[in-house]
Amino acid sequence: MESQTAANENLQAPEQIRVRQEKRQRLLDAGREPYPVELPITSTIKQVRQQYEYLQIDEKGPEAVGLVGRVMFIRGSGKLVFTVIQDGEGNRLQVMLSAKDIGADSLKDFKADVDLGDHLFVRGYPMRSKRGELSIFATAGETTPAWQLAGKALRPLPKTFTTETGEEMTLSEESRIRRRHLDMIMRPAARDMVRLRAKVVRSLREYFDDAGFIEIETPMLQNIHGGAAARPFQTHMNAYDTELYLRIAPELFLKRAVVGGIEKVFEINRNFRNEGADSSHSPEFTMLEAYEAYGTYDSMAQRTREFIQKAARDALGTEVVTLADGSSYDLSGEWTSISLYEAVSQAVGEDVDPSTSRERLLQLAAKHDIEVPDHALDGKIVELIFEELVGDHLWEPTFVRDFPVDTSPLVRAHRTLPGRVEKWDLYVRGFELATAYSELVDPVIQRERFQSQALAAAKGDPEAMVLDEDFLEAMEQGMPPTGGMGMGLDRLLMALTGQGIRETITFPLVKRLG
Repeated sequence: MESQTAANENLQAPEQIRVRQEKRQRLLDAGREPYPVELPITSTIKQVRQQYEYLQIDEKGPEAVGLVGRVMFIRGSGKLVFTVIQDGEGNRLQVMLSAKDIGADSLKDFKADVDLGDHLFVRGYPMRSKRGELSIFATAGETTPAWQLAGKALRPLPKTFTTETGEEMTLSEESRIRRRHLDMIMRPAARDMVRLRAKVVRSLREYFDDAGFIEIETPMLQNIHGGAAARPFQTHMNAYDTELYLRIAPELFLKRAVVGGIEKVFEINRNFRNEGADSSHSPEFTMLEAYEAYGTYDSMAQRTREFIQKAARDALGTEVVTLADGSSYDLSGEWTSISLYEAVSQAVGEDVDPSTSRERLLQLAAKHDIEVPDHALDGKIVELIFEELVGDHLWEPTFVRDFPVDTSPLVRAHRTLPGRVEKWDLYVRGFELATAYSELVDPVIQRERFQSQALAAAKGDPEAMVLDEDFLEAMEQGMPPTGGMGMGLDRLLMALTGQGIRETITFPLVKRLG
């Protein structure tokens, strides 16, 4: 099916490319620039549509306009040609070129030189056609041509094809990801996602700025990977002749900032984790992390709900969003909270708590066909059971609270519940969206936790954290009680739209072909 799709997409069309290359050279030989530096643009397609919507059939606007767009449609022969141009926002406008208005030679050149996909400059008068279509009637000015190539496309646009199920498509899912530029040209939803993402990021920054947070940037290249349980990417720095890691989280540096007196701090930036890729995981992704001195995981839950609801309002105009499949999803109001251990106990039909033996946990996992790695800590077994039996089925926004100590080395012990820490994970539509802690700020306990992680690494856990002396030294300088949270921005877009993660990332990483 993919080979058939690729053929239909016409992405490898040597003959058409050769013809277009010859047109380019012919234009250059004739002294006509197919890629001009500047054009006499006076308006955008959107502006023309708004300004001249009042025109009646056969009524002409008072002034000529100059505008540009990509050619998406060409029809006509003889002395009249219709074309449709599209701007970057997807706005379209019909252009009419007649031999009477622009001259027979100019129209002949247009037919010979212009192809679908080209960028085109047009000068003319807005007018409502006899069929009621707002159009530009191309007309040359004293010093301005009626039309001019603004950028010659050497490759044709992909063609629409019909799938085995009868659905009309222009690009396969794989091609949309690999050739996002084509996806954005051909599919309004792809352009909308880029703009939606920008609105969401702007909304998040506004929220934290209004709340008095300072945005900083922390290192992407790190001597020690830390701040999360994940496999890092490794690289070599020639200047220092040393091995470095692409960061898996900014956490430990943001906490250093809190120690240094930046008591409300956040960052929106890239993380890299050398792990699997699927509909909800990408090895390169954008992360929001925020830390607030004298906050707790309770206060961070309130903030998280507030900024997600604000992002929905700012980007989509509502807290009840419409997903890709047409269904609605309600992000409004207060959100449910449940206990991790209580949820697991209900799912397996017996009490499970931090004192439950490893042997019994393994039995419960096996009973439900849950695979457990040999190196998994007891708390990790509990989390695996939760994910399989509960987490994947949590539809409404739900804070899952109070996790095992042994899987949460950077989190403060729970104030009243032994064996648990003050951590929550936020689940939305069956996937984890965000997490938050009452941060561990005691450097002595933190060192003990790191040492326990080192033992886990020795037993084969590839995601165990390493002991970071520089971070411990910073903590020993005195860190105030702190609440911290982290959220994948790409996953927030998933929550708001119902799309997979590769659709929410503008240019996701994909494996090279061949």
